[in-house]
Amino acid sequence: MNKLLLITAFCFFAFAATAAEKDTTAVDTFRFTTIKENKITPVKNQASSGTCWSFSAIGFFEAELLRMGKPEVDLSEMFVVHKSYLDKADKFVRMKGTSNFAGGGSFYDVMYTLQNYGIVPESEMSGLNYGEDKHRHGELDNLTHAYVDVIVKNPNKKLSTAWKAGFNGILDAYLGKIPTEFTANGKKQTPLTYAQTLGLKMDDYVSLTSFTHHPFYSKFIIEIPDNWRWEESYNLPLDEFMAVFDNAIDKGYTISWGSDVSEKGFTRNGVAVNPEVKKENLPGSDQAKWLNISQKEMEDKIYKVKGPQPEVKVTQELRQKSFDNYETTDDHGMVIYGTANDQNGTKYYLVKNSWGTDSKYKGIWYASESFVMHKTINIVVHKDALPKAILKKLSM
Repeated sequence: MNKLLLITAFCFFAFAATAAEKDTTAVDTFRFTTIKENKITPVKNQASSGTCWSFSAIGFFEAELLRMGKPEVDLSEMFVVHKSYLDKADKFVRMKGTSNFAGGGSFYDVMYTLQNYGIVPESEMSGLNYGEDKHRHGELDNLTHAYVDVIVKNPNKKLSTAWKAGFNGILDAYLGKIPTEFTANGKKQTPLTYAQTLGLKMDDYVSLTSFTHHPFYSKFIIEIPDNWRWEESYNLPLDEFMAVFDNAIDKGYTISWGSDVSEKGFTRNGVAVNPEVKKENLPGSDQAKWLNISQKEMEDKIYKVKGPQPEVKVTQELRQKSFDNYETTDDHGMVIYGTANDQNGTKYYLVKNSWGTDSKYKGIWYASESFVMHKTINIVVHKDALPKAILKKLSM
């Protein structure tokens, strides 16, 4: 599979991979000590759906409410998915099938939905309206894609006035109808009025990244398929980008984190590392040939994550090269909420995933600083979490 295709595919099959790829042979020798841990809501399970973008950004905003001293809430990811699918279909048809249409999305989809459509509690819209107790979007994703493909082909030589209603009917059948009115906190609410009661202001949040193919301290549209709304991110040098992570966590903020998790160093059992691999030992090398080791055996030998090990020294140039060569792809959204050290003093970030709790650390991952520096696509964070000097450079 072309690695670009993993952008949606990995997110979609994340839960299945978690269950199927438990490593029972490697000895877990990591010992972590938590340094800073900010408040988050419980781990959820996106199951067999490509909706990590919704789960991670919703989890981020739920954590923001905790930071603000508000009660814990459980917000509906599928409300956002329903609304975003409608907008995505509209753009796909307007673009005559040339924009991205898949189960994936971006953090901005959640921000746009909160600001323009509102939100509802999970209890009002679980999105499980099709005989399942966990999210399974294979049929939904294929059906909706087939539907918009037909519309784009325009068999009647003119778009019918019914196509949007038909598309919305599919979403209603699978995810449930969008609630127009409900009771929350003892009051009648609409999705928009309920969102207003939360007190979240989308203008307070900013997307950040770090690449050299656009000028630093400017905004640009990250060229990834799931950024179908074409939202802009501010571009920072790598050292300042990482300074935002640490300043945010130190001040009590969480971070919505978009990353490449199709790397072998991102294990299915709670650890993400960036192993330093000597090129002469890679599969296909002369050494591998004469040792009569297969490619799979060599990869397993090199990449087996059994404990702390030397990691890649990440530079701005390496980040850019990996992105340009499709080695770093937009696979998955998560929430970073703290820091920890391993037994060697190496820094890791605490990550809330959305693959359920059936893993070593009950749905939490430890991502090394090297991995985060190398494989982050973008983050969303509150503006107040940025160091003042960086805010000034970005004219905020």
